[in-house]
Amino acid sequence: MIRNNGGMTRLLCACAALALAGCAAPSFDLQGHRGARGLAPENTLPAFARALAVGVTTLEMDTHVTSDGVMVVAHDASLNPDIVRGPDGAWLEGKGPAIHSLTFEALSRYDVGRLKPGTAYAKRYPAQVAVDGTRVPRLAEVFALARRSGNRHVGFNIETKLAPASPDETLAPEPFARALVAEVRRARMSQRVTIQSFDWRTLQVVQREAPDLPTVYLTAQQKFLDNVCTGAGAGNAAVAPGECGASEWTAGFQLKDHGSVPKMVKAAGGTAWSPYFGDVNAESVRQAQSLGLRVVVWTVN
Repeated sequence: MIRNNGGMTRLLCACAALALAGCAAPSFDLQGHRGARGLAPENTLPAFARALAVGVTTLEMDTHVTSDGVMVVAHDASLNPDIVRGPDGAWLEGKGPAIHSLTFEALSRYDVGRLKPGTAYAKRYPAQVAVDGTRVPRLAEVFALARRSGNRHVGFNIETKLAPASPDETLAPEPFARALVAEVRRARMSQRVTIQSFDWRTLQVVQREAPDLPTVYLTAQQKFLDNVCTGAGAGNAAVAPGECGASEWTAGFQLKDHGSVPKMVKAAGGTAWSPYFGDVNAESVRQAQSLGLRVVVWTVN
């Protein structure tokens, strides 16, 4: 898998990527990361429409649940001042309210159709075309958009966005996972959906209640995020497993007990491991594949 943030990336390394993912040619999964945020506002209907036009094989997206139970597509638990303008049209001055604290009607008053000028985000994606008046979409609207496009094969890689350290900002793991499964079932998209998460608690719920939906175990062992190892050495993929404290992210499956991340994923009942690309090496990929795991690195743009 390669997540494509926008432009028509020339896939000159397709064979190497296929080898890493353990796929048989000519299978290749080109994912539009947050839709196509290099070209259109992230996680919005314009971004997903652009990704479909580019020709991705999977739409990658993030989900949250509003206070009135609507499953919406957005990356941040709280409204991000780099991309959000309030009902008055002014940029948020700081971190906005949590999506879970808002009804869908209230959330729909915010505009997410433009990057705030001068921000690091805006500088990173200078080719993103603003679409003023764009609102946070319901997941159901993304499914409907794909149907209207006539694309009967595009997949949906849907992430549950939770953080154990911020339980008040989102719905709890179990009802969150159940709400997502219900939305997928309602849309009759089970055959085209994978559910991924750094918070393995949601994946355990999906595996228990909807075993037909493939789960993807996201991991990172970096300073910006480490959902595998806590305490001494956290954020360093080379740390000895025995030096890691217990992680709240991994549903009770701990590195110190299993000795490697692929073994943790296997013990959790996973069939796909999605590590940060900087954390993998030939040995970890070989081990994962020997355990029957598909390796899907993120994010190779």
